[in-house]
Amino acid sequence: MSDTPPSNDPPSRLGRALYSGILAYMAVDGFMNNEKRVEVARSKGVPAPDLLVPFVTGLLLVANLGILLWKYPRASAGALVVFFLGTTPSIHDFWTMEGKERQENKINFLKNIALLGGAIVLLDEATDREP
Repeated sequence: MSDTPPSNDPPSRLGRALYSGILAYMAVDGFMNNEKRVEVARSKGVPAPDLLVPFVTGLLLVANLGILLWKYPRASAGALVVFFLGTTPSIHDFWTMEGKERQENKINFLKNIALLGGAIVLLDEATDREP
């Protein structure tokens, strides 16, 4: 697997930086609001939320750095895919909600699906570049 970014031109670097900036914000916000997120996960029936919530937040941060720096890109993009597939439908289950809560979770669900799509594209790019 090549550690060379898919493209080192300015648009590609800018795109990875923007994508990584959003993921970094999500991870830092997750650590800063860990107690609230643990309670949300607990209310959704997530097993061992005291352990899993900080673990997946750390996974998000480390995988994000891998994408930004294009180090271990397959593992990094794969970890992002796992993160979004695991958290999005269980935490942002807007279809079970009403009113403002439904709308807020629908927005977050759709945002995460878009970020999942980006992770899948990056995973494909990292896989295609394998020697």
